[in-house]
Amino acid sequence: PTRKPGLSSVPFMLSFLLKPFTGRHYKKFLEKTRPTVARINELEKEYQALTDEQLRAKTDEFRARVAAAPDKRAALEALLPEAFAVVKNAARRLCGRDITVCDQPLRWDMVHFDVQLIGGMVLHEGAISEMRTGEGKTLVATLPLYLNALTGRGVHLVTPNDYLAKVGAQWMGPIYRLLGLS
Repeated sequence: PTRKPGLSSVPFMLSFLLKPFTGRHYKKFLEKTRPTVARINELEKEYQALTDEQLRAKTDEFRARVAAAPDKRAALEALLPEAFAVVKNAARRLCGRDITVCDQPLRWDMVHFDVQLIGGMVLHEGAISEMRTGEGKTLVATLPLYLNALTGRGVHLVTPNDYLAKVGAQWMGPIYRLLGLS
């Protein structure tokens, strides 16, 4: 039996007809983030010339800028490219270093990809970003966690169990410590 178009098919039909004009939401978001991603990558290249101490000093500089701003949310939005670039650069500086995660040696080999920068922006906006196993969710979380920690208020990351919390803290801890956070 064929289904007759009824009222329930109207939203689908409208969506189908309007899609060429409006596009999908995620495509609009990707287009919106493209200049920010480019800016993050430009800044990160500049930050490569800084010493570890100068990079760590960026945290104090950013905190002061947020503290002086009347609108903390707007200050964080303005700082996002710089803060994300600092985190990406910290990850780059850790490459080749040995760290210990749950009593297991691990060689750091992660630097944020553009798609992970976008994922960090999604999380910072309070939205949901779906990522599969192995795509770098733990690394992505370092970006909005660092940015929001600049307010001086506690920042929390929720994870399903204590083991994942321990692994994540030990694995990403070197980034935060390099940038002067705990």
